[in-house]
Amino acid sequence: MSLGGLPPGIALRDPRPIAAEAPYTFFMPHPQELEALRPGDGIKAIFTQTEGETKYDAERMWVLIERIEDGVVYGTLDNDPSDMSLIEAGNPVAIPLTHVISTAFHKDNPRPETPERREYWERCLVDACIVEGRSHVDYLYRETPDMTREGDEYEDSGWRLRGSEAEVEADQANDSAPRYIALGAVLNRDDRWIHLLDEEPGVAFQWDGDAQDYIRFNRPDLAEADDQ
Repeated sequence: MSLGGLPPGIALRDPRPIAAEAPYTFFMPHPQELEALRPGDGIKAIFTQTEGETKYDAERMWVLIERIEDGVVYGTLDNDPSDMSLIEAGNPVAIPLTHVISTAFHKDNPRPETPERREYWERCLVDACIVEGRSHVDYLYRETPDMTREGDEYEDSGWRLRGSEAEVEADQANDSAPRYIALGAVLNRDDRWIHLLDEEPGVAFQWDGDAQDYIRFNRPDLAEADDQ
């Protein structure tokens, strides 16, 4: 998207399709945050350069708000890009509120309280075929977490997610190892198991195509304490 308030050769990327495709890992500001924005606050948007070569496809940059009119933020770019030659800090820009991906509030305008939003950054072990969209989550179980390492920003959830038998065999034939990634990255692909997320370690579930639901199995062996 290009606006009259942007330098030539600079455009904005609409974040709404990204949020729709990755609802568990890409979070847009709450409407109450956008309504509370005032001059002196900051917003972040996704900028792209449409002319010339750049190292990065897009960059997320901050804008200092001067005014807001008719759903559009007018302000100045508040940081220099890493690799865009056609825009720099201090340039005037215009950003629709629909394209805001993050907000920063001045100390004189505290961030409003908004409904708590759950995030899904804990890690899980998942077959490659699920991540690549070749299979749904066919079998899953939760064991006592044992993959968290010192320095990890996010802990192991204990969830282990398996794809369909045929696709798992294809992964093995192609040496496609399971991935250790955020729960949200899996939920973006297949979220029909989200209602099981808070089950305690010691359970397993198998998808039943006839019932269109998961069948529960108790697995006490998965919840054994780690004595190491």
